[in-house]
Amino acid sequence: MSVSMLSTFVKPMHPEGRRFVAIAAGITLLAFLLWAPLGWVCAGLTIWVYYFFRDPERVVPDRPGIMVSPADGIVSLMGRAVPPAELGLGEAPMMRICVFMSVFNCHVNRLPAAGRVTAVAYRPGKFLNASLDKASEDNERNGLAVEMADGRRYGVVQIAGLVARRILCWTAQGDRLATGARFGLIRFGSRLDVYLPEGAVPRVAIGQTMVAGETVIADLVAEPRP
Repeated sequence: MSVSMLSTFVKPMHPEGRRFVAIAAGITLLAFLLWAPLGWVCAGLTIWVYYFFRDPERVVPDRPGIMVSPADGIVSLMGRAVPPAELGLGEAPMMRICVFMSVFNCHVNRLPAAGRVTAVAYRPGKFLNASLDKASEDNERNGLAVEMADGRRYGVVQIAGLVARRILCWTAQGDRLATGARFGLIRFGSRLDVYLPEGAVPRVAIGQTMVAGETVIADLVAEPRP
């Protein structure tokens, strides 16, 4: 197998996944000792755990004035909504784009647009199906408010789901991040909400497949298309 073919199937793994893969591998070894068919089932699960924590490199579009998807998955909801109060983005509704991640998507989260993080706010909550609209209000979440160079602000919110039980965010208030920079991860199925800044024009549709750090979700400077 050539190097290019191998890289298609073998992706870098985020360090967060190492202990989970080690645990799964240990269970697999014990399963093989007990009963070979069970061992093969566990081996498949171990490969899936590794695949879940994959962290491939992404090529951020070299184009000014854009926002990129914060997550792999599909656009599940779009429309105006009031951002979480803890982000300090005001009470006026903002255009919201929701990206739902299944357990088969890459779960490393990336910043939609470059800027300075003005707030990082965690709020405990429920673990409803992340594809539901009310998950934005009821589920466990962690949000970032980001101020861009032109002074406009937007929000990006990590939302736990039915299976997801751990939101990770290694970004702190005051950090300055580039477009597409990694800022967090959610384990095992979840959702990312992006609250677009004033004047941003969405460039996606419900049901569209997203690639974190690469798919353009909005233009920051363009006029709405007819």
